[in-house]
Amino acid sequence: MDPVIIISIVSAILFVGVIASASLKPIKWLGSGAVRILIGAIALFVINLFGNLAGIHMPINLFTSSVAGILGIPGVIMLFAVHYFVLPF
Repeated sequence: MDPVIIISIVSAILFVGVIASASLKPIKWLGSGAVRILIGAIALFVINLFGNLAGIHMPINLFTSSVAGILGIPGVIMLFAVHYFVLPF
């Protein structure tokens, strides 16, 4: 076989493999982010549900859900600290 054909076939296989693996990473990243935001919203909902007895309330929106989902428990504590100490008015 001609070396040019062999190099072309190998290059095409490598190119398709790189494109296929690279195209899945953003989808996986977006899915992981969406799950984290959903978990943050559920955590804030549960805190609001039981915190209502103590007068604790945090609005649930995209920003607060993202902070709670990405940063976890420290993020929730930070949200409540900002809500009650920095923005008391």
